[in-house]
Amino acid sequence: MRVSKEQAAKNRERILDTASRLMRERGISGMGVDALAEAAGMTHGSLYSQFGSKERLVEEAVAHAIAAKAQEFPEAFALDDYVSDYLSPAHRDDPASGCPFAALACEISRQSSGVRERFTAGVRNAVALMSGRMGSSLKPRQREDKALAATASLVGALVLARAVNDSKLSDDVLRATRDSLSR
Repeated sequence: MRVSKEQAAKNRERILDTASRLMRERGISGMGVDALAEAAGMTHGSLYSQFGSKERLVEEAVAHAIAAKAQEFPEAFALDDYVSDYLSPAHRDDPASGCPFAALACEISRQSSGVRERFTAGVRNAVALMSGRMGSSLKPRQREDKALAATASLVGALVLARAVNDSKLSDDVLRATRDSLSR
């Protein structure tokens, strides 16, 4: 039975939503096609008919996760509020719906060039967004450098806070980085 174009588009969106959540929760290597098909309520065949390969699915799911997270940014936001939200225990404890950079960064270097290109484009966009929130008294290059450093600090702190098995150390990583970026 053929699926309408409208239904195929809905299926594709459901697959991408599910894949982006599972990748952030389990990692790219921990997201098997079987688990993805089951979680999305689809068959292997429907996944492969939509994307052709797991590699292509991962490329699109990485881009989808980054774009979806970017949509959550209000047009105007205070940088200090963003830093506080990003470096919160709630964000640390919910990787499945959190920042795709922190959830996937450690795996991306071992992925295909297509996946890395999508991730790189997302990082560039995030830095540009952050740069736009830096002080207007700074020169463009200074804003970009400061945005790069802030992005690296945010992602790195979240990665470390999630990785350690000492809750006090984890909280301290978040707090110290938050304090450092607020200056």
